[in-house]
Amino acid sequence: MQYHLDGFRTGDPSIALARDTVAKDAVDVLIVGCGPAGLTLATQLSVLGGISVRLIERKPGPLEFGQADGIACRSVEMFEAFGFAERVIKEGYHVNEVSFWRPGTDGASLERAERIQDVEDDLSEMPHIILSQARVHDFYLETMAKSPSRLSPDYSQELVALTRDDAHDFPITAQIANVDRPEETQTIRARYVVGCDGARSKVRSEIGRALEGKSARQLWGVMDVLCTTSFPDIRLKCAIQSADQGSILIIPREGGYLVRLYIELDELGPDERAADRGVTSDQLIQKARKILSPFDFEVAQVAWWSAYEIGQRVCDAFDDVAKTERGTKQPRIFIAGDACHTHSPKAGQGMNVSMADAFNLGWKLAAVLRGQSPVALLDTYSGERRAKAQELIDFDRDMARLFSEKPKTESDAARFQAYFERHGRYTAGVETQYEPSLITGTQNHQHLASGYPVGKRFHSAPVIRLGDAKPMQLGHVLRADGRWRIIIFAPASDTGRADGPVGTLCAGLAGLMNSVTPAGQDIDAVIDARAVFQTAHREMDISKLPTLLRPSKGQFGLTDYEKAFCPAQSQGDIFDMRGIDRIEGAAIVIRPDQHVALVAPVTAAQEIKDFFAKVLRA
Repeated sequence: MQYHLDGFRTGDPSIALARDTVAKDAVDVLIVGCGPAGLTLATQLSVLGGISVRLIERKPGPLEFGQADGIACRSVEMFEAFGFAERVIKEGYHVNEVSFWRPGTDGASLERAERIQDVEDDLSEMPHIILSQARVHDFYLETMAKSPSRLSPDYSQELVALTRDDAHDFPITAQIANVDRPEETQTIRARYVVGCDGARSKVRSEIGRALEGKSARQLWGVMDVLCTTSFPDIRLKCAIQSADQGSILIIPREGGYLVRLYIELDELGPDERAADRGVTSDQLIQKARKILSPFDFEVAQVAWWSAYEIGQRVCDAFDDVAKTERGTKQPRIFIAGDACHTHSPKAGQGMNVSMADAFNLGWKLAAVLRGQSPVALLDTYSGERRAKAQELIDFDRDMARLFSEKPKTESDAARFQAYFERHGRYTAGVETQYEPSLITGTQNHQHLASGYPVGKRFHSAPVIRLGDAKPMQLGHVLRADGRWRIIIFAPASDTGRADGPVGTLCAGLAGLMNSVTPAGQDIDAVIDARAVFQTAHREMDISKLPTLLRPSKGQFGLTDYEKAFCPAQSQGDIFDMRGIDRIEGAAIVIRPDQHVALVAPVTAAQEIKDFFAKVLRA
């Protein structure tokens, strides 16, 4: 963490100086809904600073008990970019292994069929976590409160209507009512509106979008309980398929004692809804006992429970631009999270995908609002995230079907386990890969860095920071600050001298970075260039590095010594771990949402400039 750049000050360095004016009736972005998507977006925009935001929520206050609990490795990586991953890791349950239980050889009793590692080695430096959604909300709210705008939600506020008139500087007019006193209304004008208001989204209905899909007609119950049981794997994630009583998914919760159970119930009739069955918590307990038999299962307390039907639905687009107007009309109203895709909770993707939606959109809105990027950038949100939502719907449909199948043979029963293992990378959130677009290049030079596929998230690895010999994860320099990154992996024998490959590339990039950086700001304010050398850190001379890798910054012209890195040999060499060509090296361009945008040769300064010419304005 870097601070004191513009002068020494005492106190908590995570609290930014309050400098943004909090607007109320005319804002850059109005966010409707305080769920995971809304809070991710609001936090990113508030941390960036200089962007006026209103965040409204119809509930009377912060979430106290959330239904979502699974936090994928990729989401924890994102939390690191916001600065609160350590707190999530400390509080949460770590999913280390998964056990699979199926009918025994007698066809009735349960037997453990397999016990496997949940996340494969080196998939991420972050664990798979189980933690209440409410705590994730708390961390976001605290980060927002420390931001330059000191942003906080306006609770008990409900969207009534939206209108758009592109003749005005603030094209969107939102009518807002007080939930407790509907006669109290207000008007908010906004440049952009983002609906993060759930499956019954008012924003979605206002732009004429609809969730399309169907229900699987399968009824499930879910409950968080404090229990006593002889079932031996109660503190492991378990997939249990009984012979004739249905299935259970066990998810241990944080704190060491609480457990969540997803319990398969009966199929619904053609015209039935979950509420029609009148399911009770006692019925869920009795059903769990039958499935877990012959193990005893006693519930001391039910912390929360619900019943739901499985359904997979998705919108055809995630903004207010019709298909025939794409490219000619600027999107002004967006939807994210459950407002544009819904599915079953068993794959543990709901909160994760919703947050990924917002993380994708936030930096794009900021770049356009600041004039850094063309408005065409905003079209990429719906294109990229709608495709990912459809992948999730397809995955969830297969997962739900396989989980509910009644195993008739051992091979039938093993299919779910095989599917789970095969899709482990997907459920960890690291398989998202964006197609070539304005902000994602081709794979013409992928051979130079096989471990950094273009379109996928930047996969961290251990390094030693040259300036202070600190062992760290390279990916942790990718903060949620809206900046693009260029990480240069040096060719063999290059120690950063001005006449070497890295020095020559830095000289070529300096003009680009100066051209896109607003007057008076540091040279790395828009594009942050860093380098990783193959030479051991004790054999490097930091004073010989090009000035781009030790720039003078801030009002005092202080030197930034945190731009250069070397391999952490004792933990693995990043060049070997990520398939970097040792002879030629590679230059990796990384988007502000941490996805690889381009892999290029270290000698290809012009190719990198050409890429940015389409993305960033001079």
